[in-house]
Amino acid sequence: MQARTANLLGATALAVTDRVLTGAHREVGVSASGAAALVVASAGPGLSVTELGRRVGLSQSAAARMVDSLEQSRLLERRPRQGREVITELTPEGRRAAHTLLEARGAGLTGLIEVLSEHEQEQFADLLAKLLTRLYEDVGSAELLCRLCDRASCTRGAVCPVGQAERDRGS
Repeated sequence: MQARTANLLGATALAVTDRVLTGAHREVGVSASGAAALVVASAGPGLSVTELGRRVGLSQSAAARMVDSLEQSRLLERRPRQGREVITELTPEGRRAAHTLLEARGAGLTGLIEVLSEHEQEQFADLLAKLLTRLYEDVGSAELLCRLCDRASCTRGAVCPVGQAERDRGS
């Protein structure tokens, strides 16, 4: 039973990822890391290129290339800060793109779980929270794990399981 459950989880995870990333590319025309960067930048503006890359799981050089691409698409800008420091900021078009990404992601995922009853959705949410807590143990970074999250929907009426895992680790 455990092998079957693990296999079903793997197939589901891959199909859900494909669904979300295909929607992101179709709606905004950016890569998976570009989509994550737009969402991360919308939640935490003023990040350096290196920090933005870290939060989406990229090396500094890959992050610089991604930011170059987002700049060419007029979704993100580099802005000088103190001294030699440079930060990234979404353009108005980038803010709209981040919003569009989250809406498309939400619609695709909501459409998927509609086959579950309200009670099954509550049970599923509890199980997902448990799995996310376990995944946080492996990843160790809420920013990286939640890089494409709609943070407002996760914390409305509930505690984010990844945020709670991070707080518990810090205690």
